[in-house]
Amino acid sequence: MNNTPRFTSKLAAILTMIGVSVGLGNVWRFPYMMGQNGGSAFLFIYLIFTLLFAVPALVSELALGRETRKGPLGAFTSIFGVRIGKWVGYLLLLTVLVADSYYLVVIGNVAFSAYFSLAEGFSSDTNEAYQQGLNNGGLQLLITFVILLLSLLIIRLGLKRGIERVSKVLVPFFLIVIIYLTVQTLNLEGVGEQLSTFIRPDISAITIDVIFAGLGQAFFSLGLGGTFLLLYGSYMKKDQEIVGVAISTGLGDMAAAVLASLFIIPAILVFNLDMTSGPSLLFNTLPELFSQMPMGRFSGSLFLLALTGIAFLSNIAALEVFANALREQNKVKISKNQIIWLLGGIEAVLIIPSALYPELIGHLDLIFGSGMQTFGSVISIIGLAWFVKRRRALLQVFGEQSKGKIPSIYFLLIKWVIPAILLLILISYIYSSIFS
Repeated sequence: MNNTPRFTSKLAAILTMIGVSVGLGNVWRFPYMMGQNGGSAFLFIYLIFTLLFAVPALVSELALGRETRKGPLGAFTSIFGVRIGKWVGYLLLLTVLVADSYYLVVIGNVAFSAYFSLAEGFSSDTNEAYQQGLNNGGLQLLITFVILLLSLLIIRLGLKRGIERVSKVLVPFFLIVIIYLTVQTLNLEGVGEQLSTFIRPDISAITIDVIFAGLGQAFFSLGLGGTFLLLYGSYMKKDQEIVGVAISTGLGDMAAAVLASLFIIPAILVFNLDMTSGPSLLFNTLPELFSQMPMGRFSGSLFLLALTGIAFLSNIAALEVFANALREQNKVKISKNQIIWLLGGIEAVLIIPSALYPELIGHLDLIFGSGMQTFGSVISIIGLAWFVKRRRALLQVFGEQSKGKIPSIYFLLIKWVIPAILLLILISYIYSSIFS
């Protein structure tokens, strides 16, 4: 009998997967990507590609996970064979470990920002102290270690008592906060004119660069990569509908991205701040924004607390992937506690370079966040479409409704169209990293 844990309900599965998908990708990355890539043109491309390609890719990862009832290492070994599958699995596990090491540092930065907003508030008088704290490598390393320990505690509690419980609290809290802040922003004086100008459709702004950026964001935002969501697919019960869960997760993820943009972008425009500042938007532009907004200290604290929580869920998923691999490959029969401490020790060592040298984060993210994540998604989709029998794959996805036009179109997408698109994204990242 397979001992893989199961989600207690469809709602628990959806909330857990939304928690993984939203993370920092939507709130930190999406607004500055929108600001740098044509505004409404980027938003249009992102929404279209999320619905047409990213959600079907998510369906594939969930289906492959449930078909094999294993995490990435076990799943790829099952479908590709030991020789190839283990190398693919180990490569993706390395990707998860490295990506989570710098992701943990960013979460630590957000947690520090939340504390600073509560304790001091953002203003011209406190900005120097805030930047000093943010640039204090030792302090940020300590905060990151605390977050790592909390994450390991949640994983130790397991799927039902740990991951599900915190997801059921943190995801609704984040959505309530982001809706409240969006309403507050839309009530600012002059926001209507600024927003209408920014979101007015501009077809001429749709370039090849914008298309690739929107396409990459669609996959990055959902957390696709043949790791987290593949593992969570293995936790789904046989009677839980994969398509429904994937669509709900995709819609929740899109809603979070759009709401975050409706909160952040109009406010930045009203106060005439720099919207194209890129990755520094979260730690430079937003504190300045909160210092000028009405009730800015309260709003800033609330936002940063909610963001810390939702980012924490993505981090838990990353660590759970590696913990699952250690459990699956536990040939020397070490205990659950020993697995947790081993995982924590490995990750603690990997955290140190990014905490002490934060300039590394951008370079690591290009390789392990964008590039390898796309590679993992390609591999998982190819695995389902080419190495699992068509009938079994469609039964896993559609159940008794596995015959007809929609299943056939879906299979065509995952066998040919989506892998080709993902490979194009991957090639574009490699090209840009070499020649930009």
